[in-house]
Amino acid sequence: MPPKASPLLPFSREAIRPGDRLCAAVSGGADSVALLLLLHAANTTERDSLGVGLSAVHVHHNLRGEEADADQAFAAATGETIEESARTLRYQVFRELLSTGIADSILTAHTLDDQAETVLMKLLRGAWTEGLSGIHPIYILPPGAPNAPPTIGKVLRPLLAISRAQIEAFLRSRHQNWRTDSSNADPAYTRNRLRHTILPLLREENPSLDQTLGNLAELAREEEARWQTELTRLLPQLLLPGKPVRGGGRSVSTAPGSQSFSIEVDRLRTLDPATRRRVLRAAARQLGARLSFDETARLLALAGFLPHPTVTPRPGATLELANGLRAERSVRELRLFREPK
Repeated sequence: MPPKASPLLPFSREAIRPGDRLCAAVSGGADSVALLLLLHAANTTERDSLGVGLSAVHVHHNLRGEEADADQAFAAATGETIEESARTLRYQVFRELLSTGIADSILTAHTLDDQAETVLMKLLRGAWTEGLSGIHPIYILPPGAPNAPPTIGKVLRPLLAISRAQIEAFLRSRHQNWRTDSSNADPAYTRNRLRHTILPLLREENPSLDQTLGNLAELAREEEARWQTELTRLLPQLLLPGKPVRGGGRSVSTAPGSQSFSIEVDRLRTLDPATRRRVLRAAARQLGARLSFDETARLLALAGFLPHPTVTPRPGATLELANGLRAERSVRELRLFREPK
């Protein structure tokens, strides 16, 4: 059970400064009610007080009742699930609070259970290590608008190490009630099927499964951070603009929206397989595309590093990839490009 003195203090001292304006996202469920109580307790202790301004925000999604059909139609129109649309709306509200200076940080009540569910869901969907990193304790929120500053504030998740059972026990010890969202039991949602059916079965094999998946997320975050440092160093050395022309130099398209990078195959050959794969995926990300495992394998095959039944590594061969990305093999280079629409 979380101590009444609040388990938030070690986290808070790293991410929260005295005078900050904190806004807790409160749905009314057990986790968010506990978050608000614990923040208030941490902010009103006579010793070691956080010394912050504290407020709460609640986003009414209208996901239940007679408006549910309209909500579902709205989600379909945006190409998102209802869960994704609700999250998009919440983060729009968070951005407004941060960009207008009402809050310096938003705090959400994600728990160890949420982390375990997220990591398992990502694993089932075939995520790479960035996906397996799950819910990050500190998320630097991008603005969500063109020509805006690169970041506008932080979203903090200080309860990630605490289980839902511990949260509920804490609230009962304080005689504090909470709301239960009936949609959390709806098996139409993938997360609910994992929560109520799959995870209980897996916990029979490993009672510490939630912590195991939480540990995996932490390891994946550290691995991903290490790789990002390495890629920041490598990519400027490897990515060449446009394509070579006779007589030397390189030709870069000036057509609006046209982007391309080339990588010398011999330079790729000097890299170990893990780095080679990462470089190709990072190059695609710089062109606005996310590559699947199979697409990355096809790119490696086009460069001549992997066998693939549908790809021949010959000059002039091309590939159609995700998000309008294309690849072309020349004698010496692998070129990635996106044509303007």
